Amino acid sequence: MTTDKILFDRVTKVFPGRRGTGGAVTALDRVTLGVRPGEFLVVVGPSGCGKSTLLDLLGGLATPTAGQVLVDGEPVTGPGLDRGIVFQQYALLPWRTAAGNVAFGLEAKGVPRADRADLVAHHLELVGLTGFADRYPHELSGGMKQRVAIARSLAYDPAILLMDEPFAALDAQTRDSLQDELVRIWQATGKTIVFITHGIDEAVHLGGRVAVMTSRPGRIKQVIDIELGDRDAQDDVRSSDAFRHHRHQIWTLLRDEVRAAQSAERPVVPEEARVG
Repeated sequence: MTTDKILFDRVTKVFPGRRGTGGAVTALDRVTLGVRPGEFLVVVGPSGCGKSTLLDLLGGLATPTAGQVLVDGEPVTGPGLDRGIVFQQYALLPWRTAAGNVAFGLEAKGVPRADRADLVAHHLELVGLTGFADRYPHELSGGMKQRVAIARSLAYDPAILLMDEPFAALDAQTRDSLQDELVRIWQATGKTIVFITHGIDEAVHLGGRVAVMTSRPGRIKQVIDIELGDRDAQDDVRSSDAFRHHRHQIWTLLRDEVRAAQSAERPVVPEEARVG
């Protein structure tokens, strides 16, 4: 019996071609990847390699064409409250306050009204939003909205947190700040986190391990253990020699995959149309 919290077991995902647009597209090809309980695993790869598809399969939003996705040894058959999802877009309910958005998952889980207020207050404090409970989404900055989205996903206490490029739309300073905040939250809660990103620096900063994917069809090229030493003892872990080493290591693995992805995206020019 596996000791992995999550296991992608020889997972293949093929999307059928649309009428008049050509053949089927293989997004993932025989992906095998385990995620340990309480681990922060980051998946990085070139555009179109199937990173988000991997997360959709784990979230139960799609089904594999072949293979299976297991959580605690059981196949994923659909969405569940054991898995919280944070997307790139905040997906907050605009007619609800920050507190109301955080309470949404608690309501779905059937948490009694008398218990919700304390849980909402605790999770807003956890993401640094004490004092903003009564603000509506249009009154919050992008970083604050994403904090609310994270608090909402954490509040109903899923064992697994799935994050699909949640900081991609934010400015650099806000992104760096939320990365630090997310590491702190992970350390405080012990959640199992699977985080998707294009960013090598983000992958190194967040991941205990980083799974590097190939260009489409997506496969796992290599999984790298990230060793950055004692984060609390460093003023800026991003400037450390260990950080630079891992960044170079991942870029070396990705370089050919990025080029392959870019080549695949270039339109084919008919021979008779070429000049020179």
